[in-house]
Amino acid sequence: MAQFPSKEVAQLSYDYRTLGIGYANLGSLLMVSGIPYDSDKARAISAAITSVMTGTSYKTSAELAGVLGPFKEYDKNREHMLRVIRNHRYAAYHAEDAFENLAIKPIGIESKDCPDYLLKAACDIWDETLKAGEKFGFRNAQVSVIAPTGTIGLLMDCDTTGVEPDFALVKYKKLSGGGYFKIVNESIPVALKKLKYNAGQIQDMVDYAKGKGSFRGVPYINEESLKAKGFNKEDIDKLNKAAGSAFDIRFIFNLWSLGEDCMHRLGFAQSEYTATDFDVLTELGFTNEQIEEANQAVCGMMTLEGAPHLKDEHLPIFDCANRCGKIGKRFIHPHGHIRMMAAVQPFLSGAISKTINLPNEATEEDIENCYMLGWKAGLKAVAIYRDGSKMSQPLSTSSAKAKKEDDILSADNMKAEDVLNAAARILQDSSDTVFKRQLSNVVHRKRLPEKRSGFTQKAKVGGHTIFVRTGEYDDHTLGEIFVDMHKEGASFRSLLNCFAISVSIGLQYGVPLEEFTEKFVFTRFEPSGFVDHSNIKNATSVIDYIFRLLAFEYSGREDLVQVKPEHLPAPKKAKIVGISPLVEKRVEKAVPADQTQSYLGSMMGDAPLCGTCGHITIRSGSCYKCLNCGTSMGCS
Repeated sequence: MAQFPSKEVAQLSYDYRTLGIGYANLGSLLMVSGIPYDSDKARAISAAITSVMTGTSYKTSAELAGVLGPFKEYDKNREHMLRVIRNHRYAAYHAEDAFENLAIKPIGIESKDCPDYLLKAACDIWDETLKAGEKFGFRNAQVSVIAPTGTIGLLMDCDTTGVEPDFALVKYKKLSGGGYFKIVNESIPVALKKLKYNAGQIQDMVDYAKGKGSFRGVPYINEESLKAKGFNKEDIDKLNKAAGSAFDIRFIFNLWSLGEDCMHRLGFAQSEYTATDFDVLTELGFTNEQIEEANQAVCGMMTLEGAPHLKDEHLPIFDCANRCGKIGKRFIHPHGHIRMMAAVQPFLSGAISKTINLPNEATEEDIENCYMLGWKAGLKAVAIYRDGSKMSQPLSTSSAKAKKEDDILSADNMKAEDVLNAAARILQDSSDTVFKRQLSNVVHRKRLPEKRSGFTQKAKVGGHTIFVRTGEYDDHTLGEIFVDMHKEGASFRSLLNCFAISVSIGLQYGVPLEEFTEKFVFTRFEPSGFVDHSNIKNATSVIDYIFRLLAFEYSGREDLVQVKPEHLPAPKKAKIVGISPLVEKRVEKAVPADQTQSYLGSMMGDAPLCGTCGHITIRSGSCYKCLNCGTSMGCS
């Protein structure tokens, strides 16, 4: 048996013996067959293949049950299990009115779009499966599911994963350890041959899509022009070797590909070629237009749109989940993904792990429509991803680094979000701290107004009185803090003052309060213990108390306080029954609630709280003792 995260999951697996057989490379199968992914024919063929797979699996499970017996809980679920098998069979026959106990009718196999031999196999297998199941039962409650197959698909040399279409004809996979590698769909030549193109036409189209992979015969930036700029044969061999897997030639003209000797030979100083924005080709005098034209020849257009010889009616066959390359316009509509899932779902035991890819410009309404369509289609799960919605994604179709001059935003047109995103990308890609230091020089300290609001909070931490004073900006965000513990020694008070100043400067330079909070809460040192505060009742140190207080007041962090605001009891006036009105008036004027504690507090202002019961202690020689529970603090 496999290993499971919990005993309960392991027990369910033992009782029901669920399996998850699936497939990969369906998108490539359709492409090499010359069938567009988003078409009725593709959906019918995919449904039939899935039907054969799951039906055969259940039939084998029934045969195993005839020898080894059904799964442990089969007898309790026999009628429901057979109903599920019958519904699978009805979907294969496209018998819409025959489904049992289903509110949403599954989509069956359209006979007009499916080859006869495949349709017959998809229907016959369920006849055999139902017959065997009624006789022997089933060894497994579930047998099939469509998994992502992302990594194992690469190991199996698949161009597509699970039930997915291709992400793009040419894409780049980001590695967890750093770097990228280029993935080219190897189904393109086979598909073009299926479409009756000759060998010469196929080679022209493949070169158009994936490029030459070297600098031989390339316009502007070729072996001859590079030699004239100072590159030697060894340098050019390195570049040609790296060009085969590059998605932009700018990325291979760097220190790591060419080495320091080459950089020095070209006349660049170390301070130049180690800068994050250093571009070798631009520094050598090549224009953006020349670099882009050479890049297209070496790395290809990454799409078949505009390829020589390709007929327009064949373009849908090569449509992918995203736009391909920089010039690609075509992509599979998000609803095309959902319709494919709806076609195969009736023939699966479990759900489908598949991404519904949306373009970067997709709206909230587009996403809402996808979820609604998935629900109406009876899907068990829907996963949506909008291209570029995260700073980093495993697969991408092109490099965003190289832009033409007229595409670069001017400072006047850039928004704050553009600046932040650009800085975040550079920080992520940078391996040194040069840019970080340069960025810190740009960020200026935001000083508080001369007259500012805030609050002063008095409390006691472990019996030690502490005052925390805050200063706020006009928008009521925190800008500074002051801390005072007037009865502590000069050294401790000075350290607290310096700490408060450093935190205040950090806040004024834009360090989020949440960063300070996560760093300093739960720090432990004396004084610590009970806290005299309406919400915070215990702290592991003075610093811990300060940032619990600030996080509660300015960040709404109720998880860091012991008493939530809504749990505070409402103040009530004491009412004593059975005494005269004269005495009652005297009681109202008396010292409130715990008179002993109040009296002791006024006597022993510097006394700590008892570590056992929390009451105020009194002096006993050079130590303290608690009159409430008898605990002696420090003396025997």
